[in-house]
Amino acid sequence: QVQLVESGGGSVQAGGSLRLSCVTSEYYANNYCMGWSRQAPGREREKVANIDGRGRTTYADSVKGRFTISKDNAKNTLYLEMTNLKPEDSGMYYCATPQSFHCFEFKHWGQGTQVTVSS
Repeated sequence: QVQLVESGGGSVQAGGSLRLSCVTSEYYANNYCMGWSRQAPGREREKVANIDGRGRTTYADSVKGRFTISKDNAKNTLYLEMTNLKPEDSGMYYCATPQSFHCFEFKHWGQGTQVTVSS
């Protein structure tokens, strides 16, 4: 059973900030690529950011410079710091993993946490 438990979503105005958290197992936090995906109503799920087993990060072009992904291995927790939020950032955000060291396609997702950005 893959443990991926998100929290931290909410409603903010454009320009605001939120920090999402995802608690996972010790093994996943220390060995696997972890990341965030999001899905807006009527749109396909898209990868937002990921961090591999060595701490290397990648971001979708739409969030570069505004979002930061990080991990605290001691707390088995993944974070997504989101700043300068835009209405188009609204959606359900999912913590995810490909269950591998490298960041291949995600295979498992958490239940999600809702982010709503109003203009």
